[in-house]
Amino acid sequence: MARRKQSVTIKHVAADAGVSLQTVSRVINKEPNVRPEMIERVRSSIAKLGYVPSIAAQRMGGSRSYLILALNDRERTIAGWQSREGTDWVDQMLLGGMLTCAKHGYRMIVELVDTHSDHIERELLGAIAALQPDGVILTPPHSENPLIIDLLVAHRISFARIGSVKPGPGFALTMDDERAARLATEHLAGLGHRRIGFIAGPADYELSGWRIDGWCDAMAAAGLATDGLLAHGDFSYASGTEAAATLLDGPSPPTAIIASNDQMALATLEYARKRRIKVPADLSLVSFDDTPIVRFTHPPLTAVVQPIAEVSAKAVELIIADQTNPVALNRPVIVPARLEIRSSTARPARQS
Repeated sequence: MARRKQSVTIKHVAADAGVSLQTVSRVINKEPNVRPEMIERVRSSIAKLGYVPSIAAQRMGGSRSYLILALNDRERTIAGWQSREGTDWVDQMLLGGMLTCAKHGYRMIVELVDTHSDHIERELLGAIAALQPDGVILTPPHSENPLIIDLLVAHRISFARIGSVKPGPGFALTMDDERAARLATEHLAGLGHRRIGFIAGPADYELSGWRIDGWCDAMAAAGLATDGLLAHGDFSYASGTEAAATLLDGPSPPTAIIASNDQMALATLEYARKRRIKVPADLSLVSFDDTPIVRFTHPPLTAVVQPIAEVSAKAVELIIADQTNPVALNRPVIVPARLEIRSSTARPARQS
């Protein structure tokens, strides 16, 4: 039976370079005050031996764990997985976060937390104790949870708040949801729509309010009324159906609807179909998120494309930079969304 090949460890590198374990670790961690000739010797040995630094080896050089913890909403994430509807938001967050972590020798771990749970403090403290992360990424609705924020501050852990514009500790990053809603509304108003409905997300997501504000501002700028044109959902398909019925079954239905996520937009599309309302001939439809499925509907949906991967990548970069040179930001980092126009929007066939 062939013997298993012994893996190269930090001890092999130290012996080959003729330096201490501590010196190898400091070179791996790119720490200051290491003589250039020592850096060159260690790097040459690493290349010669084919050594791949491990997190354990990196930790030897100091207190850093080289782990970044991302907290995502448990209930909605699991619901998406269980229903096999996918969670593109999580996928895009991992895409940006994991690739950026890897570039800097870090790892990203995702924990699902219910922001309304009575046990949230215990769950979070358990994760922090087990992982000892260098930083934490908070996604909505955790981004504005004072209990989570205070706990991270108390433990002196660097963190980023995605979907937040409030001043306070941590790095605030936003995709400018208010502007995104304005873009969608202006697009529809530019096509000639006068009654533009809006299906908002749940109130515990602060971005839901920003999107309503953007829609209201754009409607006001175009001289359009919003009375009877606002409905509320919770990002689920079922709530989108109810909201669509509220808007489309009224005495003066809208000729266009903006839905605050793809599930509610898909529900609106299906409800319109059942009512024999043609999209876009009778009803123009715009969605948020731009998950893959909306590109393959009939018709493909015009959608707000949120740069989730870019935002999570920026969050990781800020946290990593903060480990060695504390970063001070006086205002939120804005990574703007854009509108992808497809064939679900057109000029209205009728005017209200």
